[in-house]
Amino acid sequence: MALATVIASALPSRAQFSGPSSFADLVDQVGDSVVNITTTSLVASGTGPGPNVPPGSPLEDFFNEFLDRDGPGQPQPRRPNALGSGFVISEDGFIVTNNHVIAGADEIMIEFRSGLELPAEVIGTDENTDIALLKVDPDQPLDFVPFGDSDVMRVGDWVMAVGNPLGQGFSVSAGIVSARERALSGTYDDFIQTDAAINRGNSGGPLFNMDGEVVGVNTAILSPNGGSIGLGFSMSSNVVMRVVEQLQEFGETRRGWLGVRIQDVTPDIAEGLGLEASAGALVTDVPEGPAREAGMEVGDVITSFDGSTVEDTRELVRIVGESPVGETVRVVVLREGETQTLLVTLGRRETEERVAFPDTDSPDVAPEQSDFRGLTLMPLTDELREQLGAEGVEGGLVIEAVDPNSEAADRGLMAGDVITEVGQEPVADLDAFHARVAEAAEAGQKSVLLLISRGGNPRFVALPISDEEDE
Repeated sequence: MALATVIASALPSRAQFSGPSSFADLVDQVGDSVVNITTTSLVASGTGPGPNVPPGSPLEDFFNEFLDRDGPGQPQPRRPNALGSGFVISEDGFIVTNNHVIAGADEIMIEFRSGLELPAEVIGTDENTDIALLKVDPDQPLDFVPFGDSDVMRVGDWVMAVGNPLGQGFSVSAGIVSARERALSGTYDDFIQTDAAINRGNSGGPLFNMDGEVVGVNTAILSPNGGSIGLGFSMSSNVVMRVVEQLQEFGETRRGWLGVRIQDVTPDIAEGLGLEASAGALVTDVPEGPAREAGMEVGDVITSFDGSTVEDTRELVRIVGESPVGETVRVVVLREGETQTLLVTLGRRETEERVAFPDTDSPDVAPEQSDFRGLTLMPLTDELREQLGAEGVEGGLVIEAVDPNSEAADRGLMAGDVITEVGQEPVADLDAFHARVAEAAEAGQKSVLLLISRGGNPRFVALPISDEEDE
């Protein structure tokens, strides 16, 4: 019994931690800078569902008269409210919120904690990060909050979320940083995950550190029932700040653009390229643009951009997007085992990407039987070039069918894919294909690297040469 008492008394000292005794002072410091956002959109009542009134009901005539009060068949405008949150970042009335809070709104009303209400105009939006910048015209300076450095936040740090959950008005919740650098579905995602309660209506509200600085914009939750279960996500302030600066200056974003299609370097692709590590971004297409002008080629592996190491495609997209349009940067690539440094003058993604990479439809080709490692191949004809969006391909082969139980299917190859290179060499016909495969086998490679085009979009795939790869 004495031993048990000693152990129990020792446990609290090992579990001690330093945390705030109250968040009240922090709430007083930042509360007046957090706002509720109400939006309205004009819609025709005739386009929406009517009242659910049983035929013959005494209420039927009443509702018909009500709906037709301005004449039969005249749809009446309805103004549904959408509720969200935001925060003031300057005394002259700039306000940050989520783009989805105000998207499609005809009118935006800002309600302050004091009860003051002001109409707002949209300065600019960015769908990629779901950020919007609004502006109100106050009669006197507004309380505002500064951005903090989200990169210094650590897992386990205290944070506080403030907003308008479920339309209930000013509300505060607290928790910790559960994880960092989370990606959900966006190209530029860099979310702070928190267990601070975030619900519908919190969108666009701030996530504060203990110094009263905004380190995130509350954007999304993961939940099976629509309510908070402790999985909330706030777009990191370092991403938001760059977006807001551009929206303030230009009314739109202006992101750097390299002008390439890329994919991650997987272990099997690294083996096919003869690389020691599966890192970097593998170039699969170089259309007219900055990268081609600088001498970049399909098959290059980008390992460094403007002095920053490139671990994968997500890292490269983020770094390039944060770079100024028109800036000349050093890009280090691995090409055929040699390191090369290219000087690339960046374009603007928003205006050049659609021109360089127009959307194309994927082909629909019926699968049949397999010839090589689960693939049935045939030469690329002029008719097929037009059907498959491969007009610029010389030579090439078409995958006519893929055995669903093959390694080729496991690697994502599909009927209708066009093979343009084998082992980083152009392939003109079936003989050339088999010759390249034989050369790879003689060199002791376990897989051969294919460059395929699907609907005009290129991608590298490493296909095992023999069953030894399966072991």
